[in-house]
Amino acid sequence: MSLKPNIIISSLDAERLDNLLESMANSDLPGLADLEDELDRATIVAPEEVPPTVVTMNSTVRFSVASSKETFCYTLVYPSDVKKDAKNISILAPVGSALLGMSQGDEIEWPKPGGGILKVRIEEIVDQPERNGDFQR
Repeated sequence: MSLKPNIIISSLDAERLDNLLESMANSDLPGLADLEDELDRATIVAPEEVPPTVVTMNSTVRFSVASSKETFCYTLVYPSDVKKDAKNISILAPVGSALLGMSQGDEIEWPKPGGGILKVRIEEIVDQPERNGDFQR
């Protein structure tokens, strides 16, 4: 697997995600370790300092799969905000924790269900709370 890109996370997201991890400390959900790894390697900044091209919690992201040129648009949400049949991804899903803190133009490799690797590129941050002046969402 290739090197992971540098990531930026707002202090508000980091605090809320740390609290989420603490609340699930006795759980054996597979996504917890991935999320903890992402938080450990992140550069933490004030919400007002998050660049407008970075994926934060509640951001809507358009990304593409290199092999198929397909594009997808999803919103990164907390587990309690996941809605069935909605275009959202939980932060606890491997794809969700991988998206957090990435910047427009970044590429990452994700494991495919059933084996193999998908190369994915962040094409656009369609909506980001911080860019909209919402620093407390």
